[in-house]
Amino acid sequence: MELPIAPGTPEALKGMKVLDCSQILAGPFCSMLLADMGADVVKIEKPTGGDDTRRMGPPFIGGESAAFMAMNRNKRSAVLNFKEPAGVEAMKRLVKDADVVIENYRSGVMERLGLDYKTLSEIRPELIYCSISGFGRTGPYAKRAGFDLVAQGMSGLMSFTGVPGSPPVKVGVPMADMNAGMFATYGILSAYINRLKTGKGQYLEVSLVEAALAYTVWESSSFFATDIVPGPLGSAHRLSAPYQALQTADGFINIGAPNQSNFERLCRAIGREELIEKDEYKDNASRLAHREELEKDLEDTFTQHPRSHWLDVLEREGVPAGPILDMGEVWSDPQLIDRGMDATVDHPTAGEVHNIGLAAKLYGTPGKIYGPSPLLGEHTEEVLQEAGYGADEIAKLTASGAASAGKTS
Repeated sequence: MELPIAPGTPEALKGMKVLDCSQILAGPFCSMLLADMGADVVKIEKPTGGDDTRRMGPPFIGGESAAFMAMNRNKRSAVLNFKEPAGVEAMKRLVKDADVVIENYRSGVMERLGLDYKTLSEIRPELIYCSISGFGRTGPYAKRAGFDLVAQGMSGLMSFTGVPGSPPVKVGVPMADMNAGMFATYGILSAYINRLKTGKGQYLEVSLVEAALAYTVWESSSFFATDIVPGPLGSAHRLSAPYQALQTADGFINIGAPNQSNFERLCRAIGREELIEKDEYKDNASRLAHREELEKDLEDTFTQHPRSHWLDVLEREGVPAGPILDMGEVWSDPQLIDRGMDATVDHPTAGEVHNIGLAAKLYGTPGKIYGPSPLLGEHTEEVLQEAGYGADEIAKLTASGAASAGKTS
């Protein structure tokens, strides 16, 4: 199928200017998504080492943190010192033509600095201001520091991740952080669309705990309906069976047969038609009630042949199934290669750097990865010049420590 990609078309968010005062993961992930779609993202960093992620590692590539490079492509870096009044004033001048500010400071910090929404919206009424925090800017936990691990625990995620009887297990990726970044992006774009209609900016906030809680759809709905507290199920599905990883002769494969037609197709594909007629498996409710017995019956057959055999059989018979890949296998998978998910850019000190490609593919105004993560303060002078600072003013700012210009290579 030939898809209607329009090469050279401006990115969807071309013309949006974002001042990203956040660090680590949730905020930078949000601003990266905006930058990928064409927004001009200026990463405002502190003079003492910049974003803390710059020092997270190993691994380091060419002296740069691999973690930092993963979240900060397509951005510019400017160093401003908010402990200096001139640094705060510089931020206010940058806001005059900005569309979005993102911050993840502790509650009350931006107010003390005079960089809160109320203050900045008086300078720029159209401003969209996004705060990201651990628990939200209101409520009894508003002043607590928040981290992904804490949020995963307090949202319930860790109470039903893992296998029955296991100690608490967090989701293998920083789910609360990443979801907070995604919800922040969603909120910013919603506010931006509203601004295009009304001309008005607004304040929005996202918390890590709520971003994680929002993904407990099956578990929360089940609890609301039954008052039964859900526990861990390993790879199994809470509402359908079989829908889980099953053992073969040389490893596991995932099987998705959550409805009656798929279950019957699975049984016929593996030569176990008699399971269709078994009272314990007659419908989904019965299979859920006898999940452990069903798992044993299926694995009695699956363990007779290796993973590759069953994947061929199941694909041929139209049964949804797939291997469980490690990261080495993922990045050599032909589907992901064909879809451009391994995207490379040239970094001034690290050389060729691999990036995860764009998951959202717009065919009229496609996004793109065009630049690596910036060196600390690489664009300070450029950004200040755009805000109207002259060479002498920039020199005074850097001499006083209110701003800092970094290396360009």
